[in-house]
Amino acid sequence: MKTLIVLAAALLFITPIHAQSIVKKYETSTDSINQRVVYRGLIDFKILDDEPTFDWYNTGSDHYKPKKRYINTLKTELPKYCIIVVMGTWCGDSRDLVPKLHKVLVEAGYPMDKLVMYGVDRSKTVGQGQEKPYDIHFVPTIILFDGTKEIGRIVESVHKSLEADLAAIVKSNKK
Repeated sequence: MKTLIVLAAALLFITPIHAQSIVKKYETSTDSINQRVVYRGLIDFKILDDEPTFDWYNTGSDHYKPKKRYINTLKTELPKYCIIVVMGTWCGDSRDLVPKLHKVLVEAGYPMDKLVMYGVDRSKTVGQGQEKPYDIHFVPTIILFDGTKEIGRIVESVHKSLEADLAAIVKSNKK
């Protein structure tokens, strides 16, 4: 009985430590050029929202007004695909597009569990053994996948608007 109690106490002590190491899959540093906070590794929109120095994130999302005609297409088509986002928190283009992407995905009702986002440093590496994922040369890069097949990507900037470009990608791959 004493062994069982010791084992239970040990599990209670170890579990929070293990859970913390699973939850945090990124590291932070300061960019040597512009002194901005760099997130490197697996991140998500909540992490960006929670960072107190990222006022650009909420401002960008709050002020963006996606065009409804594209959102309607995205509501029905976009959930068929997985999205990979590679962005740099130090990068002006990422700071512009990623909050807009969040707004578009929310309005389109996109299932966020189908999105994976990586923060990268200036060398476009994520750390944790994943160097230069997905042949990234510029950030942000937003890639849509149908299973394991890439169907399109948005790199660094958009042609029309974020929602229009995403709609064009999914329309060109319509099954």
